[in-house]
Amino acid sequence: MSTNWKIKLSLYINYFVFAILLNSVGIVIAKSINVYGVNEKAASVLEAFKDLPIAIVSFFVASFLPRIGYKRAMLIALGIVFIGCLGMRFGNSFWAAKMMFLSVGVSFALIKLSVYSLVGVVTDSPRQHSALMSSVEGFFMVGIASAYFLFPAFYSETDANAWLNVYLFLCGGILLSFLFLVVSNVQIPAPTAGANWKEDIKSSLSLIAVPLVLVFICSAFFFVMIEQGIMTWLPRFNEKIFSFSEKLSVQMASLLAISLAVGRFVAGWLSKKISWAVIVIGCALLSIALLLAILPQLNVAAHVTRLVSISDVPVLGFMLPLIGLFIAPIYPLLNSTVLSHLPKNLHSPMSGLIIIFSALGGTLGSRIVGILFGEVGGVKAFYVLLIPMGLLIVSVLVIQWIIKKSRSVAAV
Repeated sequence: MSTNWKIKLSLYINYFVFAILLNSVGIVIAKSINVYGVNEKAASVLEAFKDLPIAIVSFFVASFLPRIGYKRAMLIALGIVFIGCLGMRFGNSFWAAKMMFLSVGVSFALIKLSVYSLVGVVTDSPRQHSALMSSVEGFFMVGIASAYFLFPAFYSETDANAWLNVYLFLCGGILLSFLFLVVSNVQIPAPTAGANWKEDIKSSLSLIAVPLVLVFICSAFFFVMIEQGIMTWLPRFNEKIFSFSEKLSVQMASLLAISLAVGRFVAGWLSKKISWAVIVIGCALLSIALLLAILPQLNVAAHVTRLVSISDVPVLGFMLPLIGLFIAPIYPLLNSTVLSHLPKNLHSPMSGLIIIFSALGGTLGSRIVGILFGEVGGVKAFYVLLIPMGLLIVSVLVIQWIIKKSRSVAAV
C-alpha cells in the first residue's frame, strides 16, 4: 500500500465534505425562508458569504501557502469549518448560516489551493497525477449529489430543527479527515523563496490585459452565473413552482447534480472528436431551447396539492434538471482551452483568476435570481438566465476568433 494513503484518503474526505457544504446553499436558502422567515432577496446573500471568501482568500493567500505549509493550511481549514458547522448546529439562525458559509468559503480556498499542490507531491508520474486528480474531482461530484439525499435524511415532520443534525454528521467527517491528515507522514519539499504577495497579485492582474484572458474571464463569469443561478435556486423553484414538499424538492434537485456529472463525462469523450467551440455553443443553444420549452408551460396555481412522492412528479419536473447535461461541458472546456493557449508559467496566476471570477459570477448569479424570485416569481427569474447564455455564446465566438488570429500571426 502507498505510504501516502493516509493523506490521499484525507483529500478524498475533504473534497466529499466540502462538496456537500458548498452545494447545500440552495437547501439552506429554502430552510432559511421556511424556518427563519427571511425573504428570497435576503436569503440570496448566503451565496455571497460562500463565494466571496473563496475569491478573496485565493487572491491574497496563494503566494503564502508554501510558507505556511500545505498540510498545516489544510488542518487550519478543517478547524475553521468544524467550528462553522458546530456554530450552525447550535446557533440555529440565519446569522449562524451566514457565519457557517463564511467558514466554508475561507476553508475551501485553503483546501483547494493545497490539494492542487499536494497531488503533485503524493504522486510519482503524470499518469498517477492525472488519475488522482480525476478521482478526487470525481469524488467531489459524488459529494454534490449526496447533499441532496443527506440533508432530507435528517428532515422530520415533527421536529423543525432535526435537519440541523446533519452538521454533526459532517463534523464527524471533518474530524476523521483531520486525524488522517495529522498522522500522515508525507514529505513535502521546503518552498523556495518566491515572489511576495504584491508580485503575485501583479502577475495575476497583468493577465487581464491579454485579450484571450479578458474574454475568457467574461465567459467563465457568465457560465457560473447560469450554473449557480440554477443550482442554488432549484430546490426553492421545485417547492414554489411545482408544489413539491420540502423533502421532495431537495431530492429532485439531485437530478441536476447527476446530470452535471454525466454531462462532464460525455463531454470528455466528445471533445476528442469535435471542436470545443462547437460543443460549447451547441450546449448553450440546447440549454436555451430547454428553458424556452419548459418555462412557458409553468404556472403557479393558487391551490395545488402538495406533492410528496416521486411518482407524483410531472414530466416537466424531471425535464428541468436535465439542463445539467448541457451546461456541464462548458466550464471545463473553457478552462482547458484558455490554459492550453497560454505559456505554462502563466497557468498558476490564470488558475487564480479562474477561481476569483468564478466565485464572483456565482455570487452575482445567485443574488440576481434570488432578488427576482421574490419580486417577479421563479419562472420569470429563470427567464433572465437566457441573457448570460446568449452572452456566453458571443464570448465563445470571440475566443475562437482570437485563437485563429493568433495562429495566423504566428504562421506569418
